[in-house]
Amino acid sequence: MQNAIGGVVLGAGVLLVAAGAVGMVRLPDVYNRTNAVTKAAGLGIVAILVGVAILVPEPGVLLTLGVAGALQLFTIPIASFAIGHAAYRSGAPSTPSTLREDDPGSGDDG
Repeated sequence: MQNAIGGVVLGAGVLLVAAGAVGMVRLPDVYNRTNAVTKAAGLGIVAILVGVAILVPEPGVLLTLGVAGALQLFTIPIASFAIGHAAYRSGAPSTPSTLREDDPGSGDDG
């Protein structure tokens, strides 16, 4: 039973990472691509680590996986922000469907 649950969680993680890769190829601009990769790969990597933890429940492995998961959860959003900010500051083009903060009507004006 433990192997089945671990395999399902591991497989879900692989599918999430694959969805992020598809988003990286299919989405139209850097802002959408960054969002897709951040969400899908971030959750996918954590799911893979949880799946491995279920399959190999040894204290040393669990500690290593916990540290790796914590680092992923902290660094993925920061890296995504840095990439998006650099793209915005460098004037990376966006598609018409992507609203930018400086566009009129793009946000909540009050």
